[in-house]
Order: sequence, then structure tokens, then C-alpha cells
Amino acid sequence: MAKIVSINISDRKGVIKTPINEAKLKVDYGIVGDAHAGNWHRQISLLSKESIDKMKSKGFNELKFGDFAENITTEGIDVYKLPVGQRLQIGECEVEVTQIGKKCHGGCEIKKKTGDCVMPREGIFVKVIKEGIIYPNDEIKVL
Repeated sequence: MAKIVSINISDRKGVIKTPINEAKLKVDYGIVGDAHAGNWHRQISLLSKESIDKMKSKGFNELKFGDFAENITTEGIDVYKLPVGQRLQIGECEVEVTQIGKKCHGGCEIKKKTGDCVMPREGIFVKVIKEGIIYPNDEIKVL
């Protein structure tokens, strides 16, 4: 079963995100309280625990959920293999994949520390289709 392992937000862009216990997803906005929210195609970012584990296997064991500035850390699903347009049910909410990967803008904190970052290759972005509240351990279903 695919699920949420961590929900993470920040109050400004360009910083590591902090885990929270629940999040309100809002249509045409994203996660209420997150600096990246807004009416655009990259409302929420997802990265799998498995992608983070790839970095840990290179010796960077201190990495934590939110360090890649991902809003939702998943487990049990290779999010970067999902096509643009794919819809997911996350808990009571529904989102649509809008972008796979991203251009790295000069090097995030992870890349500065490790020389590499999986987010530009394996992170994805979604927009909110059906709003509601999500929690860690909520199931993620491919629709």
C-alpha cells in the first residue's frame, strides 16, 4: 500500500521544510500555510522515501523528511514514474500530476552538502483537484 510518511511545510521558499501532523489542501492553492502554495501548476511537491533512501545509501544518513523541500514524502509508490495528468487520491483529497522533476536553481542545501540531489530527477508536482485534510499514514491510490 502506498502512503504518506511525512507532510512538510515552510514559511518561505528556498529552505528545508518542517514536518507537520496534518495539512489542509485547498483547490487552486495547495497546502494552506506553505510558502510554495498558490494558483499555479506546482502547488504541492512529492518525493518518495525510496528516493531519499538512495541518497542515504551514498552515506548521507543524516537526511530527514522535508530536507529536500518536499511537501509530501511518500512510501510504496515511485512517484516520478507517474505521467503528467495522472490523478491520485491522497486520503480524502484528489490531486493531479502537473510536472515530473524540475530544473535545479543553482543548488539547494542538499546539493551543496552532498554534491547531488534526487529532487530535480525524482520529485513531482501536483495541483489540488478535491480539497480536504491529509495526515501521515493516509493511503495514496492511483486513480
